[in-house]
Amino acid sequence: MGDTSENKNTRPAAQQPVNIGILAHVDAGKTTLSEAMLYRSGAIRSLGRVDNRDAFLDTYELERNRGITIFSKQARLRLGEKPVTLLDTPGHVDFSAEMERTLQVIDYAVLAISGADGVQGHTRTLWKLLKRYQVPTFLFVNKMDQQGTDRGKLLEELRRLLDDRCVDFGAGQDRETFLENIAVCGEEAMESYLETGEIPQDEINWLICRRELFPCWFGSALKLEGVDEFLHGLEICMAVPEYGEQFGARVYKIGRDEQGNRLTYLKVTGGALKVKDLLSGGRGEDAWEEKVNQIRLYSGSRYETAGEAAAGTVCAVTGLIHTYPG
Repeated sequence: MGDTSENKNTRPAAQQPVNIGILAHVDAGKTTLSEAMLYRSGAIRSLGRVDNRDAFLDTYELERNRGITIFSKQARLRLGEKPVTLLDTPGHVDFSAEMERTLQVIDYAVLAISGADGVQGHTRTLWKLLKRYQVPTFLFVNKMDQQGTDRGKLLEELRRLLDDRCVDFGAGQDRETFLENIAVCGEEAMESYLETGEIPQDEINWLICRRELFPCWFGSALKLEGVDEFLHGLEICMAVPEYGEQFGARVYKIGRDEQGNRLTYLKVTGGALKVKDLLSGGRGEDAWEEKVNQIRLYSGSRYETAGEAAAGTVCAVTGLIHTYPG
């Protein structure tokens, strides 16, 4: 659909959305973390629970009955001045294809890891996928309220099994040691540190964007421990992607609403998409042209309609019948 190329450079922009995908091994507390992020950011008024079958992003009855995420869903929130779309992905290996398609439209990933279980086989598989798609990644080590969890040993495990550039961004650390751990991740950061004793936040953010630094936080999503600190860290460490002016979009999912209307879930990767725009695709006898009837901005099971979707926006579109994921 048009030019689907993306420009990963960054610039400050208050209203352009940032898309975050949450990934995890099953039972790492991914949906609970999503719920905590939505609640503490003010996006939802009450805190749901997977056990109570009232989690905001478990919108399908089968998911609530089984207590797992089967379909990727999205929610909208704000971190400071930054509008954010949060995409919750399936953690169970049986639904990994749904998760992998979502990787194509996110700007950052949050990898949730159970502090009680540490890095598991599927965690390493997810890490390899994030590397393949070159997605900048934050880590949240969950369930730190459980007996026997050790922050220091878990950080060592992350560095050994995932990447030695995993750095603890949590509170209570020695400032000098913290900056030294960041400085060794990049030449420019090291130069800044040696010259001034500090590293500018923009340089830290650039290291994260280039996947040369992986910030880690520790806490308990269920008890809301460490969640505010984590959200503040995301707010200051995420750069807003910049896109070209030529229209492009990438489709990552096809679905239907309760009335049976076909929904094309996509990310606008350049320019802007407007209601009644004509979109085209295919070649030769397979060429097609269709009109966008509606643009929906989903948050859980609810949505708002919009007249236009700017570059970076993840939305659902009605009126298209020839689109497909990818």
